Amino acid sequence: MNNLETYQNFYFVGIGGIGMSALARYFNASGKKVLGYDKTNTKLTQELMNEGIDIVFEDLIDERIISLQKENTLVIYTPAIKVLGILDHFHQNNFEVLKRAKVLGLITENTDCIAVAGTHGKTTTSTLVSHLCKEADLPFSCFLGGISENFRSNFLYNGSTYSVVEADEYDRSFLNLAPDWAVVTSTDADHLDIYGDKDQIEEGFKQFAALVPDSRQLFIRKGIEIGRDHRTYAVNEKADYYSDNLRMDYDKIYFDFHTPTETVKDFVWEIPGIHNVENATVALAILHNLGVDFETLKKAIANFKGIKRRYTKHIYKSGKIYIDDYAHHPTEINAVMGSIKTFYPDKKLLVVFQPHLFSRTRDFADGFAESLSKSDELILLDIYPARELQENFEGITSDWLLEKVTLDKKEGVILSDAFEKIKEKEFDILLTVGAGNIDTLYDPIVEWLKSVQSTT
Repeated sequence: MNNLETYQNFYFVGIGGIGMSALARYFNASGKKVLGYDKTNTKLTQELMNEGIDIVFEDLIDERIISLQKENTLVIYTPAIKVLGILDHFHQNNFEVLKRAKVLGLITENTDCIAVAGTHGKTTTSTLVSHLCKEADLPFSCFLGGISENFRSNFLYNGSTYSVVEADEYDRSFLNLAPDWAVVTSTDADHLDIYGDKDQIEEGFKQFAALVPDSRQLFIRKGIEIGRDHRTYAVNEKADYYSDNLRMDYDKIYFDFHTPTETVKDFVWEIPGIHNVENATVALAILHNLGVDFETLKKAIANFKGIKRRYTKHIYKSGKIYIDDYAHHPTEINAVMGSIKTFYPDKKLLVVFQPHLFSRTRDFADGFAESLSKSDELILLDIYPARELQENFEGITSDWLLEKVTLDKKEGVILSDAFEKIKEKEFDILLTVGAGNIDTLYDPIVEWLKSVQSTT
């Protein structure tokens, strides 16, 4: 296989995905010609086109594809796409065709790679590590699974010594990486369509951890068994690196940070939830190991704005609050709702949830039902299928899940009717949550709430 530098053209099949688009931006920023296909035109694909990337939304072999030569073109695809005429064309004409994870792995081989893995927390942690690297002016590039509110992007180039990557466990993609430093935030059961059971997921994370050289550092959330030497981190319990003395003052959290040799008091952090203090703790541990001073880290932590669709919050003068979050697993929903209940224990919470994947809904139905039952009122949307076909999951529907939810105030609604339904409801806090196309509700809701009252 040729070195990546020898290619002049990069064609992305499924370019609108969050991980794919970061890679596309990397090659575009490197001066390469970047083209691609996606089935849906979204805000993200519009941004890519505004940056000069050529994207089509129909599965057609057009002149742009025919003009590409296999000698200087690399085709990159996402495993979420199973059948596509464009992809068949490249295979049949002997183009080099690689999975996204393989290409990201090739990039990490030539950098000091900081890889963040875990079934929950990897996007926030990798984005925060990237933010801290930027504030410390380290020479790095980052490939993120979410849109940083600080960068307004899922990619940033600030040099090539380090790379910060979100190490995705889906399809065992993270085993393609070459991590020098790595984090494992959690190993909860997920992607059972790939792994089969929790034991196989844990084995996958052990294989990932084994990729880190003994001369570098591996950071593991305390309590996770990983099968090799590592540093632990935690909140409110002693570990190699830990945070404690958490205090809340309005929307700010204060905490003290402990290394194996010193304590640094009074970090200020605006991202809610103890689980996010855990993410901050390991990010600080990594940057401390890279030699960044604590004065720089304190300032950087304080001005971290978070990630789009990770507890994105609007507060209105009337007291109403709107929160939008990407959570799509019971553990993640519990974390978001736990944060809301901690900060606002007496406010009425209306949750609008879109399940993501039939397989995940089936595998974690009881967990979803338990989590959603903690709301005061629930609007449940149809399941977002992504790569799956409903006929392969007979009986797995939103109505089936809704029956398991132990709330009096609950109803199922299709996405196109959800906005009008929301406007009929009484609530103090509105939470829209899910990983599919529920994000299309965000702008209408914000505009509606802005039109009836001014934001603070």
